[in-house]
This record gives sequence, structure tokens and C-alpha cells, in this order.
Amino acid sequence: MAHVILGMLLIAPQSLYDLIKNFEAGVSLVYSASSGSIKRALDALLDKGLIEVESIEPGGRGRKVYRATEAGRLAFHEWMTAELSGPNLETTALPRLFFLGLLDPDDRAPVLRRIQDRAVADLAEVTTLEKHLDTMDVPPESREVVAYQRATLDYGIASGRHALSWFAALADRDPLR
Repeated sequence: MAHVILGMLLIAPQSLYDLIKNFEAGVSLVYSASSGSIKRALDALLDKGLIEVESIEPGGRGRKVYRATEAGRLAFHEWMTAELSGPNLETTALPRLFFLGLLDPDDRAPVLRRIQDRAVADLAEVTTLEKHLDTMDVPPESREVVAYQRATLDYGIASGRHALSWFAALADRDPLR
């Protein structure tokens, strides 16, 4: 979450309220967060020196407006260009895709290649599982359960193939060309 917030603050300095609203208006399509988790992430980013308070708006509440520091910019860039880690492709790739326009044009293609590499690895993993399942002898009393488990696997394979194809097409057709 910290890197998503850094990306949002690199787009524009924002208050906690602004961040919550902007999560709801767009980022939540690829990353979900509660207001409490956003606040905790802001506090952690402040403690690490990755963001700072740009200003405190006058008024009864004195809303703090945050912005990324140079260290925050560097941390964001390192995250964007690093190998993808995490439990599934969507939660690791889509936040990077959402903020890809913040990177220099020369840095974008390698990020898309890393996403494609992750999609290939994930697809290889589920197709290996498929091959293993094809060799199993399923007892008659388990066939109905296994049939739907297999359908779930088939969905995962189709989803993986789609992701790989979609990201490859995006890499081939840079949206700014």
C-alpha cells in the first residue's frame, strides 16, 4: 500500500481525505484500502522520510497535505522497476500498470516485460498442476467435487493466458505512440 500512496502523491500532493476519495474514485479498481490502513501507511511513510507534510490547511481541522520526498520518489521508482512479488499477478501488476505513466518512457517497457515474465511463470505453474491432475485417478464419490475444482483451474488457466496476451499486446502498442 505504501507504494500506491507514493504514486498518488507523486501525481499530486494530497490530504488524507483526498487520498481516501481518490482511492474510491480510481485506485480501488486495482487496490483496495480502508481509511485506517491509508492513515497507518501515511504515518509509516512519514516515519521513513518518504513523504512530508507540504502544508497544513488553515481552518478548524488544519488538514495536512502530504507530498513525496526525493527519497519517496526513489523508493517508488525502485518498487515500480523491481521484480514482481506477491501472491497473484493482478495484485502485483495492476498497481504498477496504474502508475506506469509516472515512469520515464524508457523505463516502461522493462516493467511490462517483468509483468509478462510473471504471467508466463504463473501460467506454467497452473498448467503443471493441470498435467498432474490429468494423471490422477479420481474415485467415483469425489468426481463431482473434483469437476468443479477442475473448472476453477480451467478458469485460472484461461485468465493467465488472457493476462499474458493482454500485457504482450500493451507492450507492443505503447499507448503514447
